[in-house]
Amino acid sequence: MRWILSLSLVVLPLFLNAARSESGEKAKPITVSAGKEIAIEYTLKLEDKTTVDSNVGGEPLKYIQGEHQIIPGLETALEGLKVGDKKAVKVKPEDGYGEVDPNAFREIDKSRIPPEALVVGTPLDGSDPSGRPIHARVREIKESTVVLDFNHPLAGKILLFDVKVLGIQRSDKPYSPDPAE
Repeated sequence: MRWILSLSLVVLPLFLNAARSESGEKAKPITVSAGKEIAIEYTLKLEDKTTVDSNVGGEPLKYIQGEHQIIPGLETALEGLKVGDKKAVKVKPEDGYGEVDPNAFREIDKSRIPPEALVVGTPLDGSDPSGRPIHARVREIKESTVVLDFNHPLAGKILLFDVKVLGIQRSDKPYSPDPAE
């Protein structure tokens, strides 16, 4: 097994050095661009330096560039990077989870909330009349009602990402700029 690893360490650089265009120039390295499957390692923090999420030491996040599978501000910032590149990215709310929508607050009768969930900040999951899942958080508790916040928990927040590109490969799914196609 050790000789396979040693052989790959010898053959890989030879293969990479052989990748030249007809003009004799080295081939350009593959970069993050539309239609490519990208694997990244990231840590997400808020402005107060609170860590919200991280996959460092775990499975990489994989997505297809240009298919809006990650927030727009991050996807745009990664364009053109190469494997091994690291980047600190600041994403404004409008390029992340949006601004806080004042119309996304609903006041409902307190009796509709389980007693153990009557704590500000408690996440609640349910479904709308069509069966689609909905998510809310308890925003305020009043005498006979509860105010629920249906905004994304990161709405209105500036997001700070530390990202490293771990892999780039062609996607087996053809790229289409129109998600409906």
